[in-house]
Amino acid sequence: MPKTLRLILGDQLNEKHSWFKEKDASVTFLMMEVLQETNYVKHHIQKVIAFFLSMRNFAEARQKEGYNFIYLKLDDDTNTQHFHENVKQLIASHKFEHFEYQLPDEYRLDQQLDELGESLDISVKVYDTAHFLTERDFLRHFFEGKKTYLMESFYRHMRKKLDILMENGKPIGGKWNYDTENRKKYDSVVEVPTAKDFAENVNEVVQLLVKKEVATIGNIPDKNFLWPTSRKASVELLYDFFEKFLPHFGTYEDAMETDHPFLFHSRLSFALNTKMLHPLEVVQEAVSYWEHNQDEISIAQVEGFIRQIIGWREFMRGVYWAKMPDFATMNYFNHERKLPNYYWTGNTKMQCMKTAISNSLDHAYAHHIQRLMVTGNFALLAGISPDELDEWYLGIYIDAIEWVEITNTRGMSQFA
Repeated sequence: MPKTLRLILGDQLNEKHSWFKEKDASVTFLMMEVLQETNYVKHHIQKVIAFFLSMRNFAEARQKEGYNFIYLKLDDDTNTQHFHENVKQLIASHKFEHFEYQLPDEYRLDQQLDELGESLDISVKVYDTAHFLTERDFLRHFFEGKKTYLMESFYRHMRKKLDILMENGKPIGGKWNYDTENRKKYDSVVEVPTAKDFAENVNEVVQLLVKKEVATIGNIPDKNFLWPTSRKASVELLYDFFEKFLPHFGTYEDAMETDHPFLFHSRLSFALNTKMLHPLEVVQEAVSYWEHNQDEISIAQVEGFIRQIIGWREFMRGVYWAKMPDFATMNYFNHERKLPNYYWTGNTKMQCMKTAISNSLDHAYAHHIQRLMVTGNFALLAGISPDELDEWYLGIYIDAIEWVEITNTRGMSQFA
């Protein structure tokens, strides 16, 4: 094999990728922290911390396994702060003969890396990330000739294709969807378990962001870090969810409670969207756990969880690649108002908005009802520019990568 440089992005932390099936001394992996990515919107500080720590943990683990790695930290003297320049500089200095990367999940990076590949005078190969359950263009073909994309049709197809909660070609329990049982108000009868956290030292990354003058929003946790930053921690969070939260997840999936920002939600979206967990792995483990604990967990709980992953998550990704780049400019109602300042501070007398925004600033997280039905619906009624709202959602939430953020914002939330 020619001397090869392989680029891994911050949301491509899949240790089970084919790239890591065997070691090759001619291959060097490259990961980098760059201002290009910290500054394209103003991100929540916990989001930047989580990405940097996850990237560092991933690179360190692969290095210990014997893979050749170049890791550029944000303050490295040789870091140009841009993917293009760093790659070209390393190809020249290390005399690489071949360049490889995995398909990015954001349109802007897809275009950038395509342009980079075209500009290089060495051979280039592109790989799939081996993460999603459908191809990029699957949804467009699936609904070809249809006026609208219906998630339920896609979801049922995925259940059949993957044989998830199916028996003899029919849904287990006799129903495809238990959504009507997933809308209960939280009544305080069931105790909400304590959210799992992780003993991560975030000080080094915080000081680094200050040193490099990276502007962020939100608050740093005053106790342990809530987000997994390694494959091991992600798996721990997965089973913590199964054991403590899944028995009531579906029932209270749409509930909001002032004193419980997470209620029974899994907080797995960051681990999924950075590919530390695989969606099929999560779904299959959830089904297995339910099968062994059906006395304590009803099918409505596990179906509601699975629908979010093989249904909604995969559906949103398909819509993104079917509709981009035009999707990013859609504004059906021609809304042009600026985003109110209290979206950045939580300082408003509207209790629902104050709670949802304050939770977001404190934890870089809010569940789907807080995002869509509270902060999103208010913006729709107030005539806020979808551009303004996109930037806010993309920055404030730890799991916000454009493929999943913009489709929910302009499509589901803003009817743009």
